[in-house]
Amino acid sequence: MPTTEVVTVQRRRKYHWPEAQLNFWLLIIWVAAGLNLGVFANFITIQQQMNLGIPWLFPYMVTVSALAIIFLIIFMILIMQRQLLPGIVIVFSFILFVLWLAGLIETAIEFLGPNGGVNGNCNLYVLGQSFSGVSIDTLAYLEQKSICQSWQAAFSFEIVGCVFFIWMIVMASQVNRDQYE
Repeated sequence: MPTTEVVTVQRRRKYHWPEAQLNFWLLIIWVAAGLNLGVFANFITIQQQMNLGIPWLFPYMVTVSALAIIFLIIFMILIMQRQLLPGIVIVFSFILFVLWLAGLIETAIEFLGPNGGVNGNCNLYVLGQSFSGVSIDTLAYLEQKSICQSWQAAFSFEIVGCVFFIWMIVMASQVNRDQYE
């Protein structure tokens, strides 16, 4: 009785990612996630030192930034193994976009809020002042100015993060359709 042998050839599909855009995206998201992680962790420390309650936004953004960093580490491991799949990137970028957007909305409410927003208070009480010399007033002014600038940086990089996660979703969908060959 003759035997027939069935041979299955499995071909792995290779995706061509645009290197310059991918590296630029990675750099900016590393900066955004690291900055937000550091700023909001610092805010938690300040709130604890002052015996004040910690708004939900602070641990939320620490967690979301840490998740983004974990995603970036996995992302880079997959890049090194040449196994970065657009579908995975689209899903995780969308999840992080939604989480980042929720943080951005709450940050915008706190930062630009109509009733005593951080930015209004900074402009009124801190940035309009000027202290110099060796004194406790100068030190207090510098700390307040640092806190105001931290809010500005966090708000700015949350906007940048949202835009860049959308950009990654678009770029991954283009890679999936082989538009970068």
